[in-house]
Amino acid sequence: MFAKEKMSYNAVPLPDQQSLTDAQSQEKAQEFRAVMAKRHSIRDFSDRPVPRDIIENCIMTAGSAPSGANHQPWFFAAVSDPALKARIRAEAEEEERKFYVGGGSDEWIKALEPIGTNADKPHLTTAPWHIVIFAQRWGEFDDGTRYKNYYVPESVGIATGFLIAALHNAGLSCLTHTPNPMKFLNAALDRPDSEKPVMILTVGHAAQTATVPEVAKYKKPLDKIAQFY
Repeated sequence: MFAKEKMSYNAVPLPDQQSLTDAQSQEKAQEFRAVMAKRHSIRDFSDRPVPRDIIENCIMTAGSAPSGANHQPWFFAAVSDPALKARIRAEAEEEERKFYVGGGSDEWIKALEPIGTNADKPHLTTAPWHIVIFAQRWGEFDDGTRYKNYYVPESVGIATGFLIAALHNAGLSCLTHTPNPMKFLNAALDRPDSEKPVMILTVGHAAQTATVPEVAKYKKPLDKIAQFY
């Protein structure tokens, strides 16, 4: 991505600078809050196709996220091929079965009961897309030599948030899925050892019969998640 001879500081004028009144900012903040309040994680997907260019634009939004030293230490593997989705489902379910029969602690499994999850993951073959998110431990200059990436988990987490918001804004639903371990995804998607898979994001349209766990509707109030000093 980077050329060594271009690794120097050069300031340019801030592009796309916004100038809003407080009232306009408040209106936009309320509008976006209302949009995001309608986002729900689902497990019941339709097989309705989603055009690739929609997924591309959402990934480009994710790629605009801030990152440590602007190294952008992420990779998004977008999968729509049915055979590859079937392989991912089979290998993910194998890891999930291990978790539910003893790999996970009793406390952890008990915490999942109100969500209603189990080892069966039919959404992995029903939904039209998976976006597998990888964290890159290091990058490479254009001459092939390595450079270290910084604040990788934080950077990838921010980009993932951008991606989920972009997908919701496009009218799509998604589900975060983190089978453990996930190393099988490197082999399935031919990704290098420098990349660590951190999440499978299943993406598509909600089925007409989709449901959500009642407990998922509860969100902590402001005084439980923030304090103003």
